[in-house]
Amino acid sequence: MSRDFKDHFAAVSADYVRIRPTYPQALFEWLAGQCRSHDLAWDCGTGSGQAAIGVARWFDHVLATDASAAQIAQAIGHPKIEYRVAPAESCGLDNQSADLVVIAQALHWIDPDRFYAEVIRVLKPGGLIAAWNYGVLKVEGEEVNAMIQRFYHDEVGSYWPPERRHVESGYRDLPFPFIRIPAPSFAMSASWTLNQLLGYFRSWSATALFIKDKGVDPVSRLELCLKNVWKDADQRRAVEWPLAILAGR
Repeated sequence: MSRDFKDHFAAVSADYVRIRPTYPQALFEWLAGQCRSHDLAWDCGTGSGQAAIGVARWFDHVLATDASAAQIAQAIGHPKIEYRVAPAESCGLDNQSADLVVIAQALHWIDPDRFYAEVIRVLKPGGLIAAWNYGVLKVEGEEVNAMIQRFYHDEVGSYWPPERRHVESGYRDLPFPFIRIPAPSFAMSASWTLNQLLGYFRSWSATALFIKDKGVDPVSRLELCLKNVWKDADQRRAVEWPLAILAGR
């Protein structure tokens, strides 16, 4: 494991796999369409396997790695996916063996130069790399959404690790030493009850750090405010996260 690795999600790994939103299937269909063959894909920083599951529909074998043993322990089982605890700079694949490398919501946590060196080593000639993240969610209802934006930026904002700024900027400030391929616009979407939304907030690393520092759950206070405007807690509201994608060869 990399000496520089900081596991921001060990404390919330069970919530992470249970409540995290899923990526759109159209994204994986597009990625597969950019690849000449579909023998092997590497999902780096897999977490509990959200992207790996989507990739597995289109590829014969998926290696899904993460430096967090806690995350891998919660991974979603699949016959095509091999999960492995490994740092981004050393996945263990053979040279020029992968048709596709993906890294979802994780590029900002790693040393990009060491990761890119590993990508160049394992990709087949003409192979594809795609890195993406999802930005700050938007929730149906102007008043509800305003409360959530305040919670994200003001209540727990100072507890986000500094790397989070790269998510908010859509990875515009990160290096990407590949020939860029324009990607279509994609977004994640969900239809959630109030309890599902609150569970998502509790899966945030910033929430876990807030609780560790102050000894109280900030989501409980937000829950009281949201209940006043949500009215029926079982009512579902549309939730959307825009995706920012870097793709290249």
